[in-house]
Amino acid sequence: MTLARHFASPAEALGYALTLHQNGRHADCGAVCRAILAVRPDHHGASFLLGVAAFALGRVEDSHRRFAVTIALKPELADACFNMALLLRRRARLSEAAALQARALRLASSPAPGQIDAGQVTTLGAMLRELGRTAAARAVLRRAVAQAPDDAEAWRESGHALRDGGDLGAAAAAYGRAYRLAPGRTESLGDRLFAALSQCDWSDYDDLCRQVLAVIDSGRGVALPLLTLMIDTSVAQQDRAARHFHRAVVQPAALLQAAAAVPAAHPPGADGRLTVAYLSADFHEHATAYLAAELFELHDRDRFRVVACSYGPDDGSPTRRRLEAAFDAFRDIRGADPDEVRAMLAAEGVHILVDLKGYTRHVRFDLLARRLAPVQVAYLGYPGTMGGDAMDYVIGDRFVTPPDHQPLYREQLVIMPDSYQANDRRRPLDAPVPDRAACGLPSDGFVFCAFNAPFKITPSMFGVWMSVLARVPGSVLWLQQAGREGAGNLRREAARRGVDPGRLIFAPHKPQAEHLARYRLADLFLDSFPYTGHTTVSDALWMGVPVVTRMGETFASRVAASLLNAASLPETVTTTADEYEALAVRLAGDPATLAGFRRRLAAARATAPLFDSPRFTRHLEHAYRTMWDRHAAGLLPESFTVPPL
Repeated sequence: MTLARHFASPAEALGYALTLHQNGRHADCGAVCRAILAVRPDHHGASFLLGVAAFALGRVEDSHRRFAVTIALKPELADACFNMALLLRRRARLSEAAALQARALRLASSPAPGQIDAGQVTTLGAMLRELGRTAAARAVLRRAVAQAPDDAEAWRESGHALRDGGDLGAAAAAYGRAYRLAPGRTESLGDRLFAALSQCDWSDYDDLCRQVLAVIDSGRGVALPLLTLMIDTSVAQQDRAARHFHRAVVQPAALLQAAAAVPAAHPPGADGRLTVAYLSADFHEHATAYLAAELFELHDRDRFRVVACSYGPDDGSPTRRRLEAAFDAFRDIRGADPDEVRAMLAAEGVHILVDLKGYTRHVRFDLLARRLAPVQVAYLGYPGTMGGDAMDYVIGDRFVTPPDHQPLYREQLVIMPDSYQANDRRRPLDAPVPDRAACGLPSDGFVFCAFNAPFKITPSMFGVWMSVLARVPGSVLWLQQAGREGAGNLRREAARRGVDPGRLIFAPHKPQAEHLARYRLADLFLDSFPYTGHTTVSDALWMGVPVVTRMGETFASRVAASLLNAASLPETVTTTADEYEALAVRLAGDPATLAGFRRRLAAARATAPLFDSPRFTRHLEHAYRTMWDRHAAGLLPESFTVPPL
């Protein structure tokens, strides 16, 4: 296109280009903008609109470059800064994005401070929260809701910031406001329920659960997959929720990235080794790291090369240093976009990518949405289906993922022998045991402990625990600290059920070694339901504390049953609430049986499959090799069972 032949001036041409863009003719808009720039390379308006058109056409790299040029041409153009910040955020370059967003807001407020778009303020608050700058995020989001009190997204982001700061009551209220303003955004409904569960506030529990289940069953909105594990849902409902979440939330994240070809099926190197990369934000002091550290160390280096892809914080802890040493290569991918991650994995020669996060906190949807390696596997972090096609396999066992559940998973099931869960034999065992008084426990009396996260406590499960306390005189229930409001809520619930609130003891957070040592003071661990314990149950068994659990239908409700069977203590697995209560009461009155279980668990540290880390690693390596052999042969992923050694 020759500009002079069609338009009197660049300004007229730009007006025409804008009309084309508004009519959805983005390619034609881009052509006009390029014609303007051919005549006036410094025309910031044409440069900016070309970036907008490129984004609308899915050409994210072109859009990014064009906004960068625009900002260089006219640094005070707020809209260019806003758009560039958006791209940087979605490419996980949060620090740069937040700085540019703040600059854009300053520029936009210069002539007319009252006219700033509240949505842009909300976006800055969200970026600050994602960076962990909670106090700053809360301050910015207070401004957003004050400026636009009817903006549902501002209230939802405010809820996130309040939650991250530990103000769960205010967070629940903010989520409730967001849902009332925009009932179609059903994520806010789930956020409200999760905030309430996290502080053990069950005042609206039944109603909120009914609403979430209605969302799942009707398909009229998004239900947060992690939340579906915490309430009474079926495997089919969890699958339905995950599939809808993947379509509505995860897949759009892929659309914001430049398209890339499926990674090539490059063969193993001359030494025949497979390269396996583990992807996580939890390579620091975290439950996932506590379980899997020895697995990474034990991989057979003659047959496997292992790479860490870490997008979480470096907390400088001994756990972090141990993990860095455990891998052949440790890549910090904070700030790397999916294309950069994919290029890094290709350069490392990765054959299999193992995601350790799933739909848990700090997950990067932009990475989950993409095919980054030839074979992709979901493992350990999330007990359920991801509901999408990016993951080829999910690692389970005959308890958590029985073969007849395959129709309810998009991934192919890999059935491990023993248990699906890795364990670390190097976890601290011999730290000094505190006395009861130091832990707030009475000098005598039976100690039930329930160290699962407060959000896993449901009203019905708590009712069972209170019935157990009522039937075991002098006993106490030792719980994980439930925050500023949670402890008060639980004490009130105990009193409402006729139990002295003083019989609830709360354990503050401690470093891992000190925390594990406390288990020595517990007589019996009471598991939660339907989201059973994972690391907490393994910790209890490692420290010799028997665990009473209830096994349900879903992955999350069967984990403890898997662990107890692999620890050679299947007798403490029940299937109903009545069985659970009866067993807990019986064991509290049967010290001989309880002592026998303790002796069995002490022996299990050296003999049981749950703690045989080398055996587990060889099984997992067999699974990886089977996956790769199918892929290399051009076969589609298929469910299989790993034969026991």
